[in-house]
Amino acid sequence: MSRMIGTVSRGVRAPIIRNGDDIVDIVVSSILEAQKDDGFTFHDRDIVAMTEAVVARAQGNYATVDDIAVDIKAKFGGETVGVILPILSRNRFSICLRGIAKGAKKIVLMLSYPSDEVGNHLVSIDALDEKGIDPYKDVLSLAKYRELFGYEKHRFTGVDYVEYYEELIRGCGADCEIIFANNPKAILDYTKNVLCCDIHTRARTKRILKAAGADIVLGLDDILTAPINGSGYNKDYGLLGSNKATEDQVKLFPRDCQPVVDAIQKKLYDATGKTIEVMVYGDGAFKDPVGKIWELADPVVAPAYTKGLEGTPNELKLKYLADNDFANLSGDELKEAIKTKISEKDDNLVGKMASEGTTPRQLTDLIGSLCDLTSGSGDKGTPIVFIQGYFDNYTAE
Repeated sequence: MSRMIGTVSRGVRAPIIRNGDDIVDIVVSSILEAQKDDGFTFHDRDIVAMTEAVVARAQGNYATVDDIAVDIKAKFGGETVGVILPILSRNRFSICLRGIAKGAKKIVLMLSYPSDEVGNHLVSIDALDEKGIDPYKDVLSLAKYRELFGYEKHRFTGVDYVEYYEELIRGCGADCEIIFANNPKAILDYTKNVLCCDIHTRARTKRILKAAGADIVLGLDDILTAPINGSGYNKDYGLLGSNKATEDQVKLFPRDCQPVVDAIQKKLYDATGKTIEVMVYGDGAFKDPVGKIWELADPVVAPAYTKGLEGTPNELKLKYLADNDFANLSGDELKEAIKTKISEKDDNLVGKMASEGTTPRQLTDLIGSLCDLTSGSGDKGTPIVFIQGYFDNYTAE
C-alpha cells in the first residue's frame, strides 16, 4: 500500500538557551534525542530549523536603550530627528523608540495611517471614508487626528499607540510632535534629518527622501551596525528584527548565521549519514484575515539556510491534471497517469498551465511560515522544528 503520510512538522523541545551556549550542539543533540523519543527515521532532505531568537540569545546579541541613544546621537547630532513609518508594536519598536528619543532633543514622529506597514491599524479604512480623508494626500496633525478619530485602541492589544509612543518619547526627556502621513516627503516640512523605520520599503523611502533634499537619511538598519560600548550589533540589519528583551534592552536579529547552519548540517550528517537541510527562521510571511496583520516584522524570514533550500517549488497542480489532462480516467488508472506525469515533469515549470495555482514563493519563506506556526511565539518550548516529507510528491512511496 502507498505511504499515506505526507509532510510532517514536529516542534522539538530544547533547553532554555543562554548567552554563550553552544547552539550547534544544542540543536543537534535535541534532534537526536527527539528521534529516540518519537522513533522517526532520518531521511535525506529532512529539514531542521531553529528560531532566530535562540541563535541571537546564544550569541548574546543584545543592546541597551543607552547603546541605541549613543549611536543615534553620534549619527544625527543630538538635535531634532524625524522618526517615520514605524510599526505599532510594544515588542518590536517601543524599546528602540526609547533609545532614539534619549539620543535626540526632539522627535517628530510620523505615523502611517490607517495602518502601519505590517497591518496594525490606527483607524479603519471605513472611518477614513466617513471623514473624507485621503491617506495618500492628507497630512494630519495630532490635534486633527484626535478631532477626527478620537482615542482608538488596537483591537488585539488594547493600546492607543499614538498616546503610548508620545509618552515613551517624553518620558525619555525629548520633546515630541506627531503627524500622520504616508508620503515620506511630508517629514521634510519639520526636519531634514530622518530615521526611516519601515522594514520592507526602507530602500524606497530612503531614496525618495534623499532625492527630495534631506540632509541625513538613515534607517533602523543603519543603527547598531557595529558594537557600542561592547553591545551586540548586526552589520546587515542593525535594529531591524530586534525584539524587546527587558524594559531597557533589545535582543537583536542574529548575525553570522551561515556558519551555524552549515555546522549543524555537518554534525547531523556525521550522526545520521543523511543530508539534512538546516535553516534559521524568524517571522513567517502570512496575513491574518481578521486583524489584517501581516506577520513579517523581521527583515527576512530566513537569515541563513543550507543550499538545498534555495529556490522555489517546482510542482504540478494535481486537481488541474485530474480535471483536464486525465478527466476521462479514474481509480488506479488515474493515479498511475498522474504519477507518470509527475515523474516526467520539467525541471522548470514557470509559466506552464499545469503548475498554475501552486505557490510561487521562496522555499525558505514557505518553510519559515510553517516553522513559525509550528513553534508559536509563546510557551510551547519548541524553538526547533523538524520537518519531514516537505519535498515529497504523489509518487513517493
